[in-house]
Amino acid sequence: MQAPTFSPARPAPVGDGAAHILVVDDERALRETLTYNLRRAGFEVRTAGDGATGLATARAQPPDLILLDVLLPGGIDGFEVCRLLRHDLRCPIILLSALGDEVDRVVGLEVGADDYVTKPFSTPELLARVKAHLRRFKVLAQVATAAADGAHALHALHAPHRAAVEASVTVGPIHIDPSRREVLLHGTSIHLKRREFDLLHYLARHAGITLSRSRLLDAVWADVLTAGGDTRTVDVHVHRVRERLEQNPARPRYLHTIRGLGYVLRVPHVQRPATVAQTAVPAHTIGGAVNLPLKTA
Repeated sequence: MQAPTFSPARPAPVGDGAAHILVVDDERALRETLTYNLRRAGFEVRTAGDGATGLATARAQPPDLILLDVLLPGGIDGFEVCRLLRHDLRCPIILLSALGDEVDRVVGLEVGADDYVTKPFSTPELLARVKAHLRRFKVLAQVATAAADGAHALHALHAPHRAAVEASVTVGPIHIDPSRREVLLHGTSIHLKRREFDLLHYLARHAGITLSRSRLLDAVWADVLTAGGDTRTVDVHVHRVRERLEQNPARPRYLHTIRGLGYVLRVPHVQRPATVAQTAVPAHTIGGAVNLPLKTA
């Protein structure tokens, strides 16, 4: 395992203090370039050249932000490192990769990355992304602290709202329990990944309403995507949900595409059997008995 390398003495602090950046990449030249530019921008930098070392370094001394290559040697790639770190750390993670396909970006975001930058990239742009994520993380930390300080006072006020948010949703044979992260279809549990569950839950809460891709993207991926995110991410996840929800995904019964508008979750219309009209029999009733007209000769 390659030992992590540490940058020389910290330059002039930025703001209240220099943020600590961990760079995990197997390309030595790129590590050195990133270290040089990050230090010039006022950051502390540590580096690692493989996934196992990066994982151990991040856990031993949690950084403020991680720049993580996807294609790493040593049997553990950047996706797996990111997934494992998300159990321990909340700091921003930016994946760096030569893999630019949509599926790779989606996987990266699903395993917990906050951003995905394809190689080759612009160093000034990457630095701008680093600073933006650090600002956002600082604001979120301040909000979390304020929320914790006022938790006792707000508990009674927001209890009804929390109960409403966590309420189960049923759409036909589909039952969704957000508190248990469970989906039942005709009483049988189906397994969905995090974003797939969130997508289906949001659609169920707005059952019968056509929701645009942009609205779904903002609602389900708001914590990981910046403005102008790729709405094809929604299409990929809708396809995956259909594979688990529909008997025939090519002809869905519940999750429908409304061409040019978006998606809608609805219960299929069940036609009731036609009622056979009863034919009236001409008759005269006397004392409750039927008295048919007499036939004359």
